[in-house]
Amino acid sequence: MPSLKEVRNRITSVSSTQQITSAMKMVSAAKLRRAQDAITRLRPYSQKLREMLENVSTGSDSLSDNEYASTREIKNVLIVVFTSNRGLCGAFNTNSIRLARKLITEKYSNLPDNKIHILTIGKKGGDVFSKLTYVAAGNGNHLFEKMSFEITSDLATTVMAGFVSGKYDKVELVYNQFRNAVLQVATAETFLPISKAVSTTKSTKTKTETSTNKEYLFAPSKEEIIKDLIPKTLKSQFYKALLDTNAAEHGARMTSMQKATDNAKELIKELKLTYNKARQAMITKEILEIVGGAEALN
Repeated sequence: MPSLKEVRNRITSVSSTQQITSAMKMVSAAKLRRAQDAITRLRPYSQKLREMLENVSTGSDSLSDNEYASTREIKNVLIVVFTSNRGLCGAFNTNSIRLARKLITEKYSNLPDNKIHILTIGKKGGDVFSKLTYVAAGNGNHLFEKMSFEITSDLATTVMAGFVSGKYDKVELVYNQFRNAVLQVATAETFLPISKAVSTTKSTKTKTETSTNKEYLFAPSKEEIIKDLIPKTLKSQFYKALLDTNAAEHGARMTSMQKATDNAKELIKELKLTYNKARQAMITKEILEIVGGAEALN
């Protein structure tokens, strides 16, 4: 059994850790509220952009002819992996990294490593993929320093330009989608090329439905609107992935620190019980020694 001093020191150490984890949980909770507000505000805007693109592109060949919808043989792929710059957030980073590696294994195992490019958003992802043999396409760690649509758009524009130039034949995003404080879902989605489904959908409306359909006048032309709408939609999709990652990180860290605080509380309880038992045993031993000494004198 450890000595009383050792148990006291351990209780002090765990109590200090508990204070730290509790403080980190409170900080993450405050950051989570702001991050959750940001992603909640962006999602309707991003969804509306997609709906607008689908509406104006239906029955038009503009989307099929667009440079961002170009489908070609995949010889080079870019995978953008969103993680965090800091740890202590449970399996948050591990889930994104594991999904990215699974994506490579399942979809791009036919490509050599020098044809798989990895762009990491977050230091934790960069630390892992820097040790692998894939091509490093840079990082966007600075995006978390200031959550700005303008700054994120610059990186998204670079990625989009890489696809248009033929440097990449496909671009995938891997990130944690924020659902709530305790649930983050690792998600992989195609960024480029954009889906041509909306442009190839054939109308199945009846004559009655057609006659009641509204007709729209486009100014400028429909083609110009689509050309302008696609980059905005892609940039909002990239920014949404960043905001999802940011909110998911704070949710994961808050949950992780709550569990750590609860575990520390339980450990302190067990240590105090051990301390009391050891102290009681010492007192009992001293009493027995005194009684034994008194009996010896008699």
